[in-house]
Amino acid sequence: MDIRQLRYFVKIVETGSLSKASKQLFVAQPALSQQISKLEEYIGRPLLIRSSKGVKPNQNGQALYHHARLVLRQFEQAISIAKAENETVQGMVSIGLPATTVAALGLDLIKRLRERYPGILINVVEAMSGHIDQLIHQNQLDLAVLFNDEHDDELVIEPLMVEELFLFLSEDSKLLPPDQTTVTVAEAAALPLIVPTSSHGLRRRIETEFSKYGLGMNVVAEIDSLALLMNCVHQDIAATIKPRGAIMQEADGGRKWRCLAFSDAHLRRSNFLYSLPPESMTPATNIVAAELKGAVQDLIDNPAIKGFEQFPTQGNPTSINNGKTKLTAI
Repeated sequence: MDIRQLRYFVKIVETGSLSKASKQLFVAQPALSQQISKLEEYIGRPLLIRSSKGVKPNQNGQALYHHARLVLRQFEQAISIAKAENETVQGMVSIGLPATTVAALGLDLIKRLRERYPGILINVVEAMSGHIDQLIHQNQLDLAVLFNDEHDDELVIEPLMVEELFLFLSEDSKLLPPDQTTVTVAEAAALPLIVPTSSHGLRRRIETEFSKYGLGMNVVAEIDSLALLMNCVHQDIAATIKPRGAIMQEADGGRKWRCLAFSDAHLRRSNFLYSLPPESMTPATNIVAAELKGAVQDLIDNPAIKGFEQFPTQGNPTSINNGKTKLTAI
C-alpha cells in the first residue's frame, strides 16, 4: 500500500464515482480500478460497494476513509515542512469557528499568525456549530470551537472561555425605554425576538433558562444567518439574545447597539476547544491552538469589552452547561 492508493480511495469516496474520480485525478479509469483492487487486496477486505448508481464505502471502507483523510493531511504537512528553506514553522491548519466566534476572535487570530508565523496557512471554516462538530469528527478539521463538551475518545476537549448572553436592540429601538440598561427574563419574553432555529445550541440554552421561569419566547423569526439576523434587529423588527461577539464587527460599519445584561438570570454559554490527539497534532496546529487561546485571554483581560469570562476552575476544569456545573474531561 502507498500514499497514492489512499489518495485515490479518498477521491473515489468523495465523488461517489470511479469515472468522476478518474477525471479529477487525471488517471485512466482502468488504472484507478487496478490501484483500488491492490488496496483491497492489501487490506484483505472489500472496501467499496459498486452499483449502477456509482460506488460508496462499506463499513470497512468508511473506517479507512475516516482515517485516510487525516493521514493525507499530515503527509502533505510533513512534505511542506521538509521543503521549507529555514526553520520557520510551516503547514496548513484548518479550524472551524461559529459565526459569533469569528466575529470576536477571527481577525485577532489571523493578525497574530501573520505577524508571528507567516509560514502557517490558516484555513478558517465558518459554520453552524452542528456542522463544525461533524467536520471535526470526520477529521476534516484540525481544531474547532464548540459549545458542548460531549465525551469523545478520539478528540481532546479543553475549556476555552465562558460568554455572557445579552439582549441586543438597535440604538434607537422603540421596544424598550431608552434609559433602560438591564432586562429581566420576563421583560425579554414579552418582546418580539429573532433567534436561531431549534437545532442551534444557543436557542436551546435560552429556552432552558426561560423555562425555569415558566416562560416561553415570543419568536417572530428563526434565522441562522448572523448577518441577516443582526440586520433585522438593527431595523428594529425585533430584539435578539446573543453573546457580545455578535456586534464586535459592527463598529466598522457605523451601526450602534444597545446591549442589556439580564438582571435576574445567569445566562452564559461555555466554549470548548476541540483538537486531535497530541500524537496527531503538527507543530503548526499546536501554534494555532496556542494563539487562539492567547486571543481569548486578550478578550477576557480587556476591561473595555464585557461578556467574556475565564472558565471557572475548582481544582479541575468545569463547564457551565444549561446552568449546571460539571467536570470536564480533557
